[in-house]
Amino acid sequence: MLYIISTPIGNLGDMTLRGIETLQQVDYVVSEDTRKTGFLLKHFGISKPQISFHAFNERKTLYHLLDLLREGKHIGLVSDAGTPAISDPGFSLVRAAIEHEIPVTAVPGATAVIMALVLSGLALHSFTFRGFPPRKSGARQRFMEVDKNSPHTLVFYESPYRLLAFLDDAIAVYGDRRAALANDLTKKFETVLRGTLSEIKQQLSEEKLLGEYTVVIAGADS
Repeated sequence: MLYIISTPIGNLGDMTLRGIETLQQVDYVVSEDTRKTGFLLKHFGISKPQISFHAFNERKTLYHLLDLLREGKHIGLVSDAGTPAISDPGFSLVRAAIEHEIPVTAVPGATAVIMALVLSGLALHSFTFRGFPPRKSGARQRFMEVDKNSPHTLVFYESPYRLLAFLDDAIAVYGDRRAALANDLTKKFETVLRGTLSEIKQQLSEEKLLGEYTVVIAGADS
């Protein structure tokens, strides 16, 4: 069985009891960063063999993991934070397991997408998650253009190094729409900025940008 196990996005108290129990029961824990996952396992007194699975060893490791699953081993897939397979290389393992008719189940928990949406104050009846946009401005704007006329609330992940440039491109493509910017969710210094895209950018002008950000942007005509 492959278990997709959600982990905290900030506050360790958000780890579910079922998540802890599942990590205690699996034979192997698979993650992108075994060091970060090691801290999590240690915090909950769990000792399990870890296997690193990331973009640079994905193809080679995937076959090894499938062999273990075929042998009857139970594998727990986790991400660095939140729900695995969302903007995460774990997706390929989930797909491969399904294609090989290996049982797959998920242990739900924290995810920045949903928390940022709920806190945004924007429409929640429908939304489109776009993940991380391209790094370069031209490609990023073309990426954004796909949803320019969409009525759905849009959600993006972005790094601190490209956040201001992202906001500039969002204004250029979407206009100065209402938006929300979430950072450090569930942590002590959790922050959610709300306003138009230009107002949010202005609020960031004197701040040191750290960590990953979740950007929520109103849909067209909403």
